[in-house]
Amino acid sequence: MNVKKTWFSAGQILLTLIVVVVAAVVLWRIVNYYMFSPWTRDGRVRADVIQVAPDVGGLITNVEVVDNQPVKKGQVLFVIDQARYSLALRLAQAALENRQASLAQARREYARNLALGNLVASETLEESRTKVDQGEAAVADAQVQVDTAKLNLQRTTIVSPVDGYLNDRAPRVGEYVTAGRAELSVVDMHSFRVDGYFEETRLHGIHIGQPVEITVMGEPKPLRGHVQSIVAAIEDRDRQQSPNLLPNVNPAFSWVRLAQRVPVRVALDEVPDDFRMIAGRTATVAVRTEEHDKQKTQAGAAAGANSANSASNSISASGAVAATNAGVAPGMASGASQ
Repeated sequence: MNVKKTWFSAGQILLTLIVVVVAAVVLWRIVNYYMFSPWTRDGRVRADVIQVAPDVGGLITNVEVVDNQPVKKGQVLFVIDQARYSLALRLAQAALENRQASLAQARREYARNLALGNLVASETLEESRTKVDQGEAAVADAQVQVDTAKLNLQRTTIVSPVDGYLNDRAPRVGEYVTAGRAELSVVDMHSFRVDGYFEETRLHGIHIGQPVEITVMGEPKPLRGHVQSIVAAIEDRDRQQSPNLLPNVNPAFSWVRLAQRVPVRVALDEVPDDFRMIAGRTATVAVRTEEHDKQKTQAGAAAGANSANSASNSISASGAVAATNAGVAPGMASGASQ
């Protein structure tokens, strides 16, 4: 009886030690994964946003797009009133014709004086040649004015610079636009990427070209990508520029030093057709490394082993209790019969 109890107690101690060891391994793997593995929940879907500003000013006479519309490169967005710029082009063309006529007259005079030879003074011949040169320069200047007027007239039609999507505020007919002031923006559909803001303690396992798994919030399937670049500098908030260009370092700092966030750019390898790509969405970014995958696999296996050991422990304990009860009952019955 005492031998059975001794073996039962030893079995319980051994099983407890196994469970404690497995739990310690699982805890270490979890801590290592959450503290040092190269992954972050602080990720954002990013894209290039092009601010579309007209090169000329005027009233909008026609709008060819609506809010949030997909557009192609070169597609007309809106048109500015062309009447004033058409008149400017006609004026420039008239000035060009006037100067071309003056140049033709100067060339005829120079040719006539040159044909007369010694009958014309050299000073007169030189003056006529100078008039020709001045006329040619004036014609060239007028041609530039014509080209500029044509360019301004062409720029009254505003087109999309890239393939993408408009913002939620397209211009309206009748609005007055100013040259150089952005009137709408276009999100470049070919520039979508993911920026993961990793803690500096996790950068040791990140290298350019490594595969990345991106889980966008609200999407059931992860995206695949690779590390494209790692930022070379971040802002130092404890140091400011002083007027005399000397270092101005803040003498006071908090005792709890939080790890800095370093942006890592991830290029997307493939995007499903049914995926809704929106710049600004939140994403979890995990860099796929051999150590990372091994830790994740071992953590899952350890968790499974922990569950199996717990179940085994419950079954063994139940069996031991049943066996003990079964052994005690006959003894008690035997004592009673004696």
